[in-house]
Amino acid sequence: MSVLDRYALSRRRMLAVFGGAAVSAMAIPLESGKALAQAVFQTYPFQLGVASGDPSSDGFVIWTRLAPEPLEIGYGMPSAPVAVEWEVGDAPNMRNIVAKGTAIAPPELGHAVHVEVGGLQPNRDYWYRFTAGRERSLLGRARTTPALGAALERVRFAVAGCQHYEQGYYTAYRRLAEENPDFVFCYGDYIYEYRGNRVWNSASGPVENVRQHFGGEIYSLDDYRRRYAQYKMDTDLQAAHAAAPWFTVWDDHEIDNNWVTDLDQDGVDPKIFNLRRQAAVQAYYENMPLRASSFPTGTSLQIYRRATYGQLLNLNLLDTRQYRTDQPCGDRFGYCDAVEASRAEVIGQVQEKWLTNGLIESKSTWNVLAQQIMMMDLDREPGEGKAVNPDSWAGYRMPRNRLLQTIRDRKVGNVVVLTGDEHQNYAGDLYLDGAKAEGAPIASEFVVTSISSGGDGVDQRADMARIQAANPILKFNNAQRGYALCDVTPKAFVTEFKVLDAITRRDGKLSTRAKWALEAGKTGIVQA
Repeated sequence: MSVLDRYALSRRRMLAVFGGAAVSAMAIPLESGKALAQAVFQTYPFQLGVASGDPSSDGFVIWTRLAPEPLEIGYGMPSAPVAVEWEVGDAPNMRNIVAKGTAIAPPELGHAVHVEVGGLQPNRDYWYRFTAGRERSLLGRARTTPALGAALERVRFAVAGCQHYEQGYYTAYRRLAEENPDFVFCYGDYIYEYRGNRVWNSASGPVENVRQHFGGEIYSLDDYRRRYAQYKMDTDLQAAHAAAPWFTVWDDHEIDNNWVTDLDQDGVDPKIFNLRRQAAVQAYYENMPLRASSFPTGTSLQIYRRATYGQLLNLNLLDTRQYRTDQPCGDRFGYCDAVEASRAEVIGQVQEKWLTNGLIESKSTWNVLAQQIMMMDLDREPGEGKAVNPDSWAGYRMPRNRLLQTIRDRKVGNVVVLTGDEHQNYAGDLYLDGAKAEGAPIASEFVVTSISSGGDGVDQRADMARIQAANPILKFNNAQRGYALCDVTPKAFVTEFKVLDAITRRDGKLSTRAKWALEAGKTGIVQA
């Protein structure tokens, strides 16, 4: 498909979403023969870096966004489409270009570029870059997935997310980039929507933030664009994006804390909140390396999807926000009748059917649920009556048990759940009722800590010894910052929890805190 065909396809899609007036201005340079805006920049336009994502066996998405003045209104760009050249090479020296073309960076999408590269070889590294005018981006590494059904000895990937800009540096991302993973799964909370604050009132007292958000709480499209720009200007985050392709999903802070469907935490009229959602959804697409199949339609964005790595790995990326019913118990830790509500949903009926069918039909050794909120039903206040986190799967007993029963009854083997959100590392096993933990575990779960949210953290939070003692399904916990590496072979799924001793200074030291593994064909995790 030529670049003009791709542009025409995106134009038709945008016409359906935004209407003719918004798209006709984009079409004028190509359809009337007029020149595109001349790419002459007083300031370097690739300030937000590059990224690749959603790899397949013959290609991947490559992304950049032109923003010479990232935090200014208009971000230093003209109100006109700009041509951006792209190249893909089979070695870092870029001497052999295997694919190239010209993409259009439209102002309607914040001058973002999403190129879906195809026709490449499976299961190998490629490198890519962009050029606008005389300016050239940094070089990024991408990697295609193995051919469908191919035998595979190993996949090694990273898991990360929850990167509150104010509460720490992104040193963990720099270390993650050095790991050279096959891909990165980002479980969400890529940005935080809060206003800029000098002081953060942590559980241990006031803490001065190491850096501050630009401006107030974000609501408009311009607000969200600037917030993404501020995060993406961080060079450690840029290094992680340039190191490997990412599979991204969102959690709550990409829009507003603890939102679900058209409900926010403040009880704003859903019609008003949907205006904010629409701005946030567009900004998310603009700034992530997503395919055109995820192009937003109003407040909606198709973000649940699936990737396979040969016969080894079936990766199911879930959306636990967009189709969920309201949190029970007033969204406060505790227990109430609404936890047992029969009509409660976490991923919605359509997504649930898609997921369960994919799990039942899977021929892969490992079946992974890559998602956002904890599935272990921990009692958070042992000895004081049962208390669950209502913003986790534990607050939605019926859909949680329905999914686990399907996995058990249909004998879906080697199921691993990957989770974020908690700002802690957890490793444990999944049962229909964690308090009873009867029979063999149905699946296992690895919860990965934050990159920076929560500040430096500690090895063990004061309340966790009591919680772990009362919840035998929980095998490990840790509350430092970092990421996880998952090393997957036909014999085992090993998760290595990598932590930093500090993230409020830039020289934090990285170490392996623990390794936990699941052996293929067996149930229950063990320490590796």
